[in-house]
Amino acid sequence: MTNQQLKRVVVTGMGATTPIGNNLDEYWQGLKQGRNGIGLISSFDTRDHPCKIAGEVKNFDPLAYMDRKEAKRMARFSQFAVATSKQALSDSGLIINDSNANDVGVMIGTGVGGLKVMEEQQIVLLEKGPTRVTPFLVPTMIANMAAGLTAIHTGAKGPNSCPVTACAAGSNAIGDAFRLISSGYATAMICGGTEAAVTPLAMAGFASAKALSSRHDSPETASRPFDKDRDGFVMGEGAGILVLEELEHALARGAKIYGEMVGYGMTCDAYHMTAPVPEGLGATRAIELALKDGGLSPDQVSYINAHGTSTPANDSTETKAIKNALGNNARNIVVSSTKSMTGHLLGASGGIEAVATVMAIAHDHVPPTINLVNPDPKCDLDYVPHTSRQLTVEVALSNSFGFGGHNVTLAFRKYK
Repeated sequence: MTNQQLKRVVVTGMGATTPIGNNLDEYWQGLKQGRNGIGLISSFDTRDHPCKIAGEVKNFDPLAYMDRKEAKRMARFSQFAVATSKQALSDSGLIINDSNANDVGVMIGTGVGGLKVMEEQQIVLLEKGPTRVTPFLVPTMIANMAAGLTAIHTGAKGPNSCPVTACAAGSNAIGDAFRLISSGYATAMICGGTEAAVTPLAMAGFASAKALSSRHDSPETASRPFDKDRDGFVMGEGAGILVLEELEHALARGAKIYGEMVGYGMTCDAYHMTAPVPEGLGATRAIELALKDGGLSPDQVSYINAHGTSTPANDSTETKAIKNALGNNARNIVVSSTKSMTGHLLGASGGIEAVATVMAIAHDHVPPTINLVNPDPKCDLDYVPHTSRQLTVEVALSNSFGFGGHNVTLAFRKYK
C-alpha cells in the first residue's frame, strides 16, 4: 500500500498483569504512586543463588480466566498472556464472533517462553527416565503457545505470530500488529508481551552473566535506572496486552479510544550478543524511524518511556540515543523508566511499557523513575525522579532493546 492508503490504528483496550498490579487500573495506580513491586523471591529456594530478588506477580489466580484443567496444561507465561488478553478484550468492548473472527489476530512476544516447564521436566528426565516426561512438555514450553492459546480462548482466527527478540519481543509484537492493521491485513489485533522467567535456571544464568542487581539488603531500591550506583537489572514477570484496531472500525462500533499508534521503528546493532553499539547508534535509528513513520518531528515529543534497565551500559547509551535522535529537543521532554517499579520483564517489558505510555497520553500523567537518588552525570535528562507528574502528553515514545542488538521504538499520540 502507498502511504495514502494506510489505515489509521488506535488503541481501544488494554490489560496488565504485573508486579505492581494484576489489572489495568491497579497497574496504572501503582505507576502513578511510584509503587515498588520488587522483593525477595518467594517462588523457589534461593539459598544457593547469587541473586535473590525479583519483581514477582502477586496473588495471580489463573482460575479467574480459565478452568482448572486448562490452567494445569498451561505454562505460567501462557496463563499470563491469556488472562491479560481477556482483560484487554473486555476493556475494548470488542466481541469476537463468526462474523469477524478471521479479521482479528493475535501477536504476543516472549523472550524465553515456558522455561520453568523445561527445567522441571529435565529433572524428571534425569531422575525418573524419559518415559516419565510429560506429553505436554513441548506444547507448554514453546514460545508461540501464548499467542496460540490466546487465540483459542478468544476465538481470534486472523494473523497469529510470536516475535522472539529477547527484551524487544513485546514491542516487536505491537509494532508488527500495527503494520498488519495499517496495511489492511487485519481489523484488530490482540498484541503485546508475556514472560515468566523468575525461575532457578534463568536467575542463575543472568547472575552468572553479571547482569543482575545484588542489592539484597534493600530489594525495593535495587532497580535504579539512570542512578550512578545502579548495579544491574532486576528480573520481573507478567504480561502487557493492547487491543489495536483500525480507526473506522473502532468508530463504527462506538469504541472508546485511548490514543493512536502512529509509528514503529526497528533496527539491529549488528555489533555484539549483549552489549549495545557505542553511542547508541542502533537505538538512535530506531527512534528516528518511529518518528519518520509517524510523520513526527522531535519537537512534538512530550514523553519517552525508556528501556531504562538499571544496567551500567544501557542507561547511558539510551540517553545518548535520545539526545542523538531528538537533538536540542531532548532537553524539553521527560523520560522515565517504569522498570524502577516493576523490574525488567524481558519479552513482556515492551507490553507493559506500551500500556504505561498510552495511559500517560490518555491521562496526561507521566509515571516516575523511583530510586533515582544519585544521578549519573552521563544520564543528564529529566527522568521524572521519585514522583509522577501531571503533564500534557501529545506524543510519546516507548523504547525496547534486546540481546542480539534488537532495537524497537513505538510512537503513540493523542487521538484527534
